[in-house]
Amino acid sequence: MPIVPDALLLLTSRCPYCPTVLQGLSELVKSGKIGRLEVVNIEIHPEVAEQHGARGVPWIRIGDFELEGLHSPAELAEWAQHASSQSGLSDGFAALLKDGQLGKVINTIRNNPRHLDALLHLAAAPETELTVRIGISAVLEDLQGSPVLQEKLPALLELSQHEDPRIRTDAAHYLMLTGLPQAAERLQAMTGDSDSSVREVASDELAELHELLDAAAP
Repeated sequence: MPIVPDALLLLTSRCPYCPTVLQGLSELVKSGKIGRLEVVNIEIHPEVAEQHGARGVPWIRIGDFELEGLHSPAELAEWAQHASSQSGLSDGFAALLKDGQLGKVINTIRNNPRHLDALLHLAAAPETELTVRIGISAVLEDLQGSPVLQEKLPALLELSQHEDPRIRTDAAHYLMLTGLPQAAERLQAMTGDSDSSVREVASDELAELHELLDAAAP
């Protein structure tokens, strides 16, 4: 079921682009694509900019996506759509990663760990571009050994049995990043994969995981 996101806009009275963004967001509220819009002038409330780590204006948050700079009404509508569903979240993450906005994706996942599912949905899609796949690996590397990533072990195990060998190869790396003994069991099985690239990567990741487990042993 679609979710209607809320939005936050940080602006200043001297910002030349803020009126355009404000108008675009206001229209989205009127059309029901955004549920509520909060507008804060950070010249008066600089603590709000500090709270959100905003370094410039206009600074926009739609749902859990954070944006900066001038965005047209059409772009704002597209981000509202991204924020309204699981598939939309995946599309939004892909757009950010293709645009080199890795830090924004990492921050979004850190603040909203439940959105990791949307990232794994991208990882499971054969049509996901290479640049996006590289970005997904970077996000998961940021989560290495964390409970957030370890909780996704069932999903990663499923990913490791995908029919596409490229995805199985990626999954081998993700499994190592969990740091879990159960991941080692699956990686051992993957060293006998029908695809040579999967076998090679699984062997390397298994060796690295054993090193991690040995180092963590009392």
